[in-house]
Amino acid sequence: MSLSRILLTRTFSRCSRSRFSNPYDFASCLGFRINAVRHLSLSKSFLNDRSSPSIDDSRQKFKADKIMTIPNGLSILRITLTPVIGYLVIQNHFMSSCVLFTIAGITDLLDGFIARKYDSQRSLLGSVLDPIADKFLVSTLFITLTYVDLIPVLLTAVVLLRDILLIIGGFIRRYQMLEPPFTLKRYFDPSISSVQVFPTLTSKINTALQLSLVTFSLASPVFDYVNHPLLSILGIVTFGTTIVSGLQYIGGGAIKPVGKKTMDVLQKMKKK
Repeated sequence: MSLSRILLTRTFSRCSRSRFSNPYDFASCLGFRINAVRHLSLSKSFLNDRSSPSIDDSRQKFKADKIMTIPNGLSILRITLTPVIGYLVIQNHFMSSCVLFTIAGITDLLDGFIARKYDSQRSLLGSVLDPIADKFLVSTLFITLTYVDLIPVLLTAVVLLRDILLIIGGFIRRYQMLEPPFTLKRYFDPSISSVQVFPTLTSKINTALQLSLVTFSLASPVFDYVNHPLLSILGIVTFGTTIVSGLQYIGGGAIKPVGKKTMDVLQKMKKK
């Protein structure tokens, strides 16, 4: 029996048992209680109506507001510049590629600064787009610089293999930790975050070394220090930290369930 039917039955029985000197008092009592039940029923149906236009409009507004942000535009610009930089490297236009690489680096600094300083510019899309743009740029430079014999093949292979294993491991861990029901929409929804990557100290050092290596290797033909011994040492150290950080990620120690504080932040970002 529904809640409204139970309340209606009790209302009639109570009004019937009450002593009213005037029949209008009985009608008033019954009418008041029936209206209360009616409003309760309407409120319940309103709460259960998930296809409400206002709710849908707010969701669409959130999506629209959070896609068109300055940091997201800068990340997209960096992604767009990456194939151009790679092409210029292959064509041995190192001066032009250095200029575009510098611009790409500036966009990386700017989008991070703007997102941290202005809450209105933060977005779930940006939290995914920024690291993708960075990884795309660095990986492209490793491949193209290897093609023109400025970075050893073995080093590039190890760097790419580590990244591939990290991505696969992240997908597997997310599947294992995602609460049911499992759907593709929920799986790829960044606001439903089940795992979080905690960069280790070795990983942070490795990231800095990789960026240094591609930067100095790209500039070496311009400033005439190709095959410099310091570049070789930098490559060896980068090779070692890449292997160590990769083993740390494979062990699962750096990929953990999302904590409550992180989930609260994600929910707040989604509501804005």
